[in-house]
Amino acid sequence: MKKNNAEHEFLGLLGRFFTEYLPVSMNASAHTVSSYKCAFRLLFQYLNEETEIDARHITFDILNFDLLTGFFDWLVNSRKNSRTTAKQRMGALSSFAEYAQCRNFEAGCVFRSSLARISKKSFRRVKGKPRSAFTRTELEILFSLPDTTEKLGWRDLVLLSVMYSSGARAQEICGLTVKDISHDEKGNAILTLRGKGEKSRRVKITFDATQLLNNYVAYRKIRNQPDRHIFPSQRNEHLSVPAIEEIFEKYITRAKTMHPDKFCNGPYTPHVMRHTTASHLIEAGVPLAVVKNILGHSSIQTTQIYVELSQQTVDRSMEEWNKKWFSKNNPDELSLPQEKNPIPDFLR
Repeated sequence: MKKNNAEHEFLGLLGRFFTEYLPVSMNASAHTVSSYKCAFRLLFQYLNEETEIDARHITFDILNFDLLTGFFDWLVNSRKNSRTTAKQRMGALSSFAEYAQCRNFEAGCVFRSSLARISKKSFRRVKGKPRSAFTRTELEILFSLPDTTEKLGWRDLVLLSVMYSSGARAQEICGLTVKDISHDEKGNAILTLRGKGEKSRRVKITFDATQLLNNYVAYRKIRNQPDRHIFPSQRNEHLSVPAIEEIFEKYITRAKTMHPDKFCNGPYTPHVMRHTTASHLIEAGVPLAVVKNILGHSSIQTTQIYVELSQQTVDRSMEEWNKKWFSKNNPDELSLPQEKNPIPDFLR
């Protein structure tokens, strides 16, 4: 492919990606489109400042593993982006790479493969590092996805709500039966959960989660059948842990497709919901000893990891707050001077 044609190929696909694919085909939010544009403006800035490659001369061949690794290192080390933010930038590039490869396999193949190699190398989860937690925005998205007009959708919404409200393990939810549900004087449900080593504990859930649970039990007509399990599968009396994992995977995959700028701190297993409950309890000021009892930990040292996790959540919230209120001073969001680094109009 001649150089001029290669340059035209890249910019042409990138233009259609932003003007047609994201807003029309994917119905992406304005925030997502803006975030993706920012990622490519930064890429163009890196090429101009660190490699002296003019944005008008970018080709797919240029975007190899070494160059993209340099871009990632530049984001983290020079611009002081967190690895989460850098991962979001690279995610925007990956989305375009997938789009480009589907339309020109040969051109987009090296680009996409290089990004995949960087993802495996740079974003591998460090052993012993606490799992991430859902943000409140991500929880709202997750809870909005089940179709409650369908039997399985209603089950899934109740399942997600009860897991968040109780901090229960997946295995504890699988074993939950009608007789394990009681109510206090205010009408809130109290769940008897059987954890590791068959140790049981009682956890009160929120009023909203209680209403969902009560309505679901009434719908299934099992209120007077104490040994019936609350959450059935399509074939069995109760869900299995792998079945709950599949439920989470289904909704997380859907959520990532709808909101590419969210759910970037995975993997998101059912246990992440338990981590989320713990971190939100600590952020709300609930004493660590109380959180320990709610979660059914045998040692408060186990609960202690959520203090660090909660701090990660606080840091992320501060970052989001800064972006919202001080975006005019955010150098990543500023348009680059045209005379130094000309960029296409569709990225402005």
